[in-house]
Amino acid sequence: MKIYRGDRTIDGIQVTVDGVPLDPRFDLKTVCAEGFEWSYEGAAPAQLALALVADHTGDGDKALKAYDAFMRTVVANFNNEWEMTGADMDAALAGLHARA
Repeated sequence: MKIYRGDRTIDGIQVTVDGVPLDPRFDLKTVCAEGFEWSYEGAAPAQLALALVADHTGDGDKALKAYDAFMRTVVANFNNEWEMTGADMDAALAGLHARA
């Protein structure tokens, strides 16, 4: 099961999946060319949401449909350091579908 982690360090924002930097998925959509952020609603948190959903689902179309709601309900509420497992991602995405 994949583990996603985010941290604010002296070197800046770091987001990994299983210890490897998470691909921002600019190939799907560039919401924020500067990269990732979290703990608020905005373009950089939206880029993170897109990357997380795309990586977890392996489905770019699904990620493009879900990233904004995922950003508002999940990414905007992350603390400075956060971790999500694949099961956490599944639960969060199921919660979005239940609200739709």
